[in-house]
Amino acid sequence: MLRGFQAAASGMYAQQRKTDMLTNNMANVNTAGFKEDQAAIRAFPEMLLQRLDSSSRAKEVGSINTGVYMQETIPRFVQGDLRQTDRQTDLALTDIAGGPVFFTVESDGETKYTRNGRFTIDADGVLTTGSGWPVLDDNGNRITLNSDQFIVDRNGNIEENGELIARLGIASTETPEMLIKEGSGLFRTEDGTPLGNAAENVSYSVTQGFMEASTVDPSRTMSEMLTAYRAFEANQKILQAYDRSMEKTVNEVGRVNG
Repeated sequence: MLRGFQAAASGMYAQQRKTDMLTNNMANVNTAGFKEDQAAIRAFPEMLLQRLDSSSRAKEVGSINTGVYMQETIPRFVQGDLRQTDRQTDLALTDIAGGPVFFTVESDGETKYTRNGRFTIDADGVLTTGSGWPVLDDNGNRITLNSDQFIVDRNGNIEENGELIARLGIASTETPEMLIKEGSGLFRTEDGTPLGNAAENVSYSVTQGFMEASTVDPSRTMSEMLTAYRAFEANQKILQAYDRSMEKTVNEVGRVNG
């Protein structure tokens, strides 16, 4: 009976965590460059049940599952749609071949990565993200401009008044699923080792005056939220049934008549 309590409770907890993840996806449906999270739900190892017969010999009853858990959340690295904004400081990345690429930024003294190209220029003329993190060039330096009247070509070269100022630092990795997702649309490597600039076999394009839309599909996400809620509710009802059975066992079956 107690195993049933544990299995139902683990199912409720897993679905609650999934609902939290889906809620965060929905909250970022309009966030530029946002990559939706997907849940990986796994079952705990099965247990083999045995019973002792009248001769005290063990006989196999069968296996029982001890519950489920949400193992991890994995960002879904697919290309988002490009939407025109006509803002000179808005830049969008398009993955062509070789895997996803990222803008490199400086955050808390570390090099981190983002797909959110809704940039701005701060009071010192530094190109920054919307959260104020400096955007880096391909040498790891901050990019300083005189105004927002600059031009960026498809390779990430930045020109101002006909002069080449810098080239955007565009990083790539063959294992994007290993990146750790942080707030403000940032990603970092697990051990803090910076990714290299996009390799020769990686093809991409930078488009100025556009933003990459979020990859969240509101209709599908709402459907998944309803499914998770129903699964939570089903486990809740199972838990209530176990509770009533335990109550009956204690108050009726276990009663000692005087």
